[in-house]
Amino acid sequence: MVKLKTAEEIELIRESALIVSKTLGMLASEIKPGVTALYLDKLAEDFIRDHGAKPGFLGMYGFPNTLNMSPNAQVVHGIPTDDPLKEGDIISVDCGALKNEYYGDHAYTFEVGEVAPEVKKLLRVTKESLYIGIREFRAGNRVGDVGYAIQTHCESHGYGIVRELVGHGLGKKLHEGPEMPNYGKRGRGKKFVDGMVVAIEPMINMGTRRIKQLKDGWTILTADGLPSAHFEHNVALVNGKPELLSTFQYIYDALGIESDEEKEFRREAFA
Repeated sequence: MVKLKTAEEIELIRESALIVSKTLGMLASEIKPGVTALYLDKLAEDFIRDHGAKPGFLGMYGFPNTLNMSPNAQVVHGIPTDDPLKEGDIISVDCGALKNEYYGDHAYTFEVGEVAPEVKKLLRVTKESLYIGIREFRAGNRVGDVGYAIQTHCESHGYGIVRELVGHGLGKKLHEGPEMPNYGKRGRGKKFVDGMVVAIEPMINMGTRRIKQLKDGWTILTADGLPSAHFEHNVALVNGKPELLSTFQYIYDALGIESDEEKEFRREAFA
């Protein structure tokens, strides 16, 4: 069920989303060879609580940690371990925060040291597809328009689009309607109207789109063992246009990256 949000509710979601953004920014400078996911998980839990929120994932559906941490061939829902990260790894960090009864939830795939050129390309194309999809989240368009845009961009590079896992609406529940697949046909699915808030999150595999699950009941892997990338933003539909509630800017500040990729989706862009 799709629950439209008031302007006040959108601001509450933004507050939670920005706590996640700041958490990911804090983690950005900590992710390096030799560090363990469990160490990063503890840092994130303390940071979120210090900012007056609760970890959004901890205990949800029985999940045991604050972060979903999915390295290399893990797609999503990885449980943090004490295995040290290695030079050349990538790791998707998916984080949630709950404050004032509303959730923030987004993700970024980090490079650990220097990664192979073909892996860098996977990350670049996946992140490009996120913004290509966000651009289609506007009044009068439909769910299929977002999915089609993401699918077309990623498949043009020979990548596999995970079908079994999708984006979603966001609010007082972490997962609300509508579901937001990363594939689809133009003009199909739920029509977008002002007040919708969604999490758009391409999950893109270097090889096959097929996946499998570990016996832990959580961790999703690519079926062929090739790397997977995952980027996610929270977006509200305001005055017919997509407005970012989350940001990667804290990550970029920590890593010394210059980017204007979010500019057109920020509130000041519509002033």
